[in-house]
Amino acid sequence: MDDARFNMFGSETATKFFKRFANAGLVVQQSTLPKATQELVSLRASQINGCGWCIDMHTTEALAGGESPVRLNLVAAWRESTVFTEAEQAALALAEEGTRLADAAQGVSDSTWELVRKHYDDEQVAALVCLVALINAANRLAVIVHQKGGSYQPGMFAAALG
Repeated sequence: MDDARFNMFGSETATKFFKRFANAGLVVQQSTLPKATQELVSLRASQINGCGWCIDMHTTEALAGGESPVRLNLVAAWRESTVFTEAEQAALALAEEGTRLADAAQGVSDSTWELVRKHYDDEQVAALVCLVALINAANRLAVIVHQKGGSYQPGMFAAALG
């Protein structure tokens, strides 16, 4: 955190915001959307947005949660790999299209939406949509202040909000 432009964890306003933000994230974490899918989606959006802090955090948390290094290494090339389920592929497609809104006039395509609906129930779809929105917001917060990746330890974000 030393190289950041601003210590978001040292500001009372930012800390209050992060506690509320983390509470919103708990809703997704406690949903029936598989934890592995949550980490893969968060990692993919963070890769697209160039957020080193979030890539570090979600890779570290996923590894601590038992995710395989092979799958994490292949998230950026998920279409060219054999290690993701059809449901995970649908979630990753949604993450990409929901993250790249400015790059495509259509936003999330009907074909991606149909795949998501095929593999996830209403509660999981709600969690997935909320997750894509949350991780994109988190990416922007970290990138704006140049929060660098490389020093994250499992549980560090939760501990900082103490």
